[in-house]
Amino acid sequence: MPGNTLTAPGAPDAVTPAAHPRRWLALAVIAISQLMVVLDATIVNIALPQAQLSLGISDADRQWVVTAYTLTFGGLLLLGGRIADYWGRKRTFGVGMVGFALASAIGGLATTGGLLFAARALQGAFGALLAPASLALLTVLFTEAKERAKAFAVYGAIAGGGSAVGLVLGGVLTEYANWRWCLLVNIPIAAVALLAAIPLVPESRAHGDTRYDIPGAVVVTAGLVSLVYGFTRAAEDGWDAAATVGFIAAGLVLLAAFVLIELRSSHPLLPLRILLDRNRGGAYIASTLIGAGLFGAFLFLTFYFQVVLRYTPVKAGLASLPVTAGVLLAAGVASQLLPRVGAKPLMVAGAVLAAGAMLSLTQIGVDTSFVTHLLPSQVVLGMGLGFTFVPLSSLALVGVPEHDAGAASATLNATQQVGGSLGTALLNTMYTSAVTAYLVGRIPDPMNQVKALVHGYTVAFAWGVGLIVLSGLATLLLIKVRKEHLATANAVHMG
Repeated sequence: MPGNTLTAPGAPDAVTPAAHPRRWLALAVIAISQLMVVLDATIVNIALPQAQLSLGISDADRQWVVTAYTLTFGGLLLLGGRIADYWGRKRTFGVGMVGFALASAIGGLATTGGLLFAARALQGAFGALLAPASLALLTVLFTEAKERAKAFAVYGAIAGGGSAVGLVLGGVLTEYANWRWCLLVNIPIAAVALLAAIPLVPESRAHGDTRYDIPGAVVVTAGLVSLVYGFTRAAEDGWDAAATVGFIAAGLVLLAAFVLIELRSSHPLLPLRILLDRNRGGAYIASTLIGAGLFGAFLFLTFYFQVVLRYTPVKAGLASLPVTAGVLLAAGVASQLLPRVGAKPLMVAGAVLAAGAMLSLTQIGVDTSFVTHLLPSQVVLGMGLGFTFVPLSSLALVGVPEHDAGAASATLNATQQVGGSLGTALLNTMYTSAVTAYLVGRIPDPMNQVKALVHGYTVAFAWGVGLIVLSGLATLLLIKVRKEHLATANAVHMG
């Protein structure tokens, strides 16, 4: 290919490419795009109480601000990776960046809840192009093992630290500007990254057949949306209502249809051989369940801080940072322990820590102390996350042939997003039902209203405990891989 196009490693006519002279500047551009995508997951959480009030969004529907993004992102991530490989990673990166900025503008200017939900779904769709294109560009820019390890470390640090930046920035923008700026801030970030990417980032693409599994992507995303909508209807109409049962049933049927499509497709979006390995299957189940239990809980912590404890948005953002501190602390320890003890002990320990922390959060009240209760609970919760997710990334690649490595990694990311979507919807439904049940027969005065909210949060946390325990059981029963196999998987991934 002409110009500065790089040949993808593993292509039939590939030669070892010379190191790109501006690869470290290109890394800075790619890191900015990753920061934008990561920021968007947490920055909106802090803004959500104000956005809900401003746009008149109901308690049952507010979870769509989170799940509309994570569902489309998770549902389309595998397709986005294929598009990036065959259409061109730089081109896909650019389209993803422009689309993400436009969707952010629509969300920031939204006048109704429905428009905000649609904008968040669009952000997720363009994020599903942007994230795999960014990661693939790193792979072709850094061909030497040590340099690639450094590049991935920078990328990983952005992914880990970006959530903390999002919490603080979301608080500052919401308090001193407006909640809308939590979305509009993406526009200048995207503009800077795009202008820098044009001269600095080289084009690259994979060789071979370029057919896409569009039916699979559409059906799996529709199935997940139907499931989440069914959970939402349950909050308003009850679990036995026709609409609730109908949407949940339709979601399950669509997911079953997705499996059939993948079995018959010559170019499946998700090769089922990836899922059928015992260790990888166990890792994906654990990832989905831990995502469901934890990501939904973060939403309720935000509301508890701002609505019950009356924290300002900035204070709420700062109050949420102990989770990130716990993640970073445990991730450093886990990366050192993983080659010595293997994945299973770390993941079981992570599930125990996370479940214990969530159990502690079920004991909150209307005036719970931050220092003696909420701070240690959040640190332990973050440590549970760190001990779980570090081994998961290695397990996803155990025994995977090289040509399936990208799909296996993307599947892990998708399970976390999908788990978070389903968990947020389920926990929000349990919260809404618990608040309604608490107020039955009680005088609806301000104190009882606040007590009802706290009761709803504790019920949601209790369901989170259950999901995390199930994640730990899946790890205990399904994952049998030994530590020496993880070293081989990592060598394949980094080589």
